[in-house]
Amino acid sequence: MSPEADPHVPLLPEKKSPARPAASVSGAVFNVSTSIIGAGIMSIPATLKVLGAVPAFVLIVVIAWLADVSVEFLMRFTHSGEATTYAGVMKESFGRVGSVAVQVCVMITNLGCLIIYLIIIGDVLSGNQPDGSIHLGILQEWFGVRWWNSREFALLFIIVFVMLPLVLLRRVESLRFSSAVSVLLAVVFVAISLVLAVRALLEGKAKNPRLLPDLENLSSFFNLFTAVPVIVTAFTFHFNVHPIGSELAKPSHMIAAVRISLVLCASIYFAIGIFGYLLFGDSIMADILVNFDRNSETAIGSLLNDSVRLSYALHLMLVFPLLNFSLRANIDEFLFPRKPLLATDTPRFLWLTLVLLVISYLAAIAFPNIWYFFQFLGSTSAVCLAFIFPGAIVLRDIHGISTVKDRIIAGVMIGLAAMTSTIAILTNIYSLTGSRS
Repeated sequence: MSPEADPHVPLLPEKKSPARPAASVSGAVFNVSTSIIGAGIMSIPATLKVLGAVPAFVLIVVIAWLADVSVEFLMRFTHSGEATTYAGVMKESFGRVGSVAVQVCVMITNLGCLIIYLIIIGDVLSGNQPDGSIHLGILQEWFGVRWWNSREFALLFIIVFVMLPLVLLRRVESLRFSSAVSVLLAVVFVAISLVLAVRALLEGKAKNPRLLPDLENLSSFFNLFTAVPVIVTAFTFHFNVHPIGSELAKPSHMIAAVRISLVLCASIYFAIGIFGYLLFGDSIMADILVNFDRNSETAIGSLLNDSVRLSYALHLMLVFPLLNFSLRANIDEFLFPRKPLLATDTPRFLWLTLVLLVISYLAAIAFPNIWYFFQFLGSTSAVCLAFIFPGAIVLRDIHGISTVKDRIIAGVMIGLAAMTSTIAILTNIYSLTGSRS
């Protein structure tokens, strides 16, 4: 029986398990890339409107590089100690407080992402009515408004027949094929956007991308900082480093997989940002799919618009199981620290999986628009997972392996993360309170 078919092969196996065949580097690349590319594609184009093309490109490169450094920190300290999870590494350095901090941040970030993914999938398939304006989904445009293509029924169908079989898989490596399809769909999303952008250029309808930010006053300067958490969140995948890396033969394989994935995802992010800006200019929305929800003058244009939205929805359906893996593992470690590995305890595995699906579904139905809620909580927790916690581990250095260079990078990383996040949160609070007054 293969490892993928064996229900007793754990998601996070014990160290030094020679009987377990190693996962492939290519599978790890697809899984890491799928972990990175989620709602990031949707929000990156809006950051170009705030920052301008040149600063956005520089920021994407810098954050991708810092993400690579922070993963290298995590892997180095993981293999210098006895821990096999992110929370375990933090516990070695900071005790119970450190492990709880990681688990809480992972739960906030991942559960928020899962709910947002379902909301977006519901918007694409069944539409929404933000601020009273009617936005029809693809199913309603194709078949008219029916009971079976309502948001409640469409999401229930997707969860039962698409997501449930995937989240019941007990090894991350088992998702390598769905992850490969997910990455392919992200590439398709970029390719269709390219076609639409080229078409707009040929027809003279393309918008001129702004190379630098428009700094009219002090308020517009502080608004630049609101784009930083968006890009940080788009590159936050650290909660899946240990589940994916534990199945590889060597730590160096995980580092290589992460670097390949970061280059691929950074390229996709900047490409979709440029193409989206060429198409929509300053009218680009925080959710770029809203811009694609429009009537086209030709049948081909309508087909391309529908293809963009549908490919993105399918992409999120396949990203969902990977985030669910790390969320489920962290909740289990938080609630049952002394229990056997989750993948070896079938009753606990099943009820925890089902409870998470039910909570995500009910939240997506009850709160069809939680973007700003996630922007505050998710971005803050994502910054901690991506930069602050790895930097703190290096500065703590309980194994005595940090170099002077490591300490300098870790200190700068923590300082920049804390400063930009604080300014972004305060700016958002000021904007929201100012708009209500």
